[in-house]
Amino acid sequence: MKFLDLAKVYIRSGGGGGGCVSFRREKFIEYGGPDGGDGGNGGSVWAETVDGLNTLIDFRYQQHFFAKSGQPGMGRQRTGYTGDDIVLRVPVGTEILDEDMETVVADMTELGQRVLLAKGGNGGFGNLHFKTSVNQAPRRANPGQEGVERTLWLRLKLIADVGLLGLPNAGKSTFLAATSNARPKIADYPFTTLHPNLGVVGVDEVEFVVADIPGLIGGASEGKGLGDLFLGHVERCAVLLHLIDGTSDTIAEDYHTIINELELYGGDLADKPRVTALNKIDALDDEERAAACAELEEASGGPVLMMSGVSREGVVDVLRTLRTQIDDDRLRHKITTEEEPAPWQP
Repeated sequence: MKFLDLAKVYIRSGGGGGGCVSFRREKFIEYGGPDGGDGGNGGSVWAETVDGLNTLIDFRYQQHFFAKSGQPGMGRQRTGYTGDDIVLRVPVGTEILDEDMETVVADMTELGQRVLLAKGGNGGFGNLHFKTSVNQAPRRANPGQEGVERTLWLRLKLIADVGLLGLPNAGKSTFLAATSNARPKIADYPFTTLHPNLGVVGVDEVEFVVADIPGLIGGASEGKGLGDLFLGHVERCAVLLHLIDGTSDTIAEDYHTIINELELYGGDLADKPRVTALNKIDALDDEERAAACAELEEASGGPVLMMSGVSREGVVDVLRTLRTQIDDDRLRHKITTEEEPAPWQP
């Protein structure tokens, strides 16, 4: 299944059915009176989060969602049928934006959450509704209310606890593959990762979700490389893991490049807790490790962890540091079940 995190949809709720003008006509009944029924309400358009989805690919092939209109009223006091609703099934983490792509209509962060996007029109009153003591035979009925038409954007922001940041080929995918069952594409050329990947990582009997996004380069906020739209997938993370390639000749510059892109992206992303790690130390000797770590500590102004996703050296320490930055209510505790004894057989 292809990954798609941005989609444009056109929705329209159903219009209400018109009221009916009708009079009761039966033999031996001299004054039948009005009996026009009301029109049915139009169907509404809803958005609902469902389990089992992690992409918006379904909305690439269908962008128009029109609910059914209500049926007009009929004689003999019969109300028209209500139009059927339309439900847009979206993955958890979907953000629904107005046509300007700035106004947030709804933020779907919980499973089973349901939001009304366009309410169906009310059905019109039939002439029976207008009967009064001074107007025994009204000849008027209301038309149904028109439906609501909207253009919306759906933007998926993955739900994860830890977000991986770094330049292309900083070792983010290797780290995710070494610590989880995820199998992202790994190669020795830039921009190997073209879409976000999720992996469940476990340490000290707890589990949390890690999101790997495509690498950033200088000028990503201006559209260079793959841009910075993928940063939306780490907005909901509790902590960010910033990986720096220890074999690079410009360690300090690489660090400031990512920090600058976070600040240009805006929001509170640059203020989120960050763990800085020097990666690929398996390719460095002790002297080179000390020099690279000192350079990175000076650039970041804080502590630096050293690790290698290939040899897995220092990986557990990094995971434990990340765990301390995540609230306990977001962590998932592993359930250990004892093996049941085999049933006795004669």
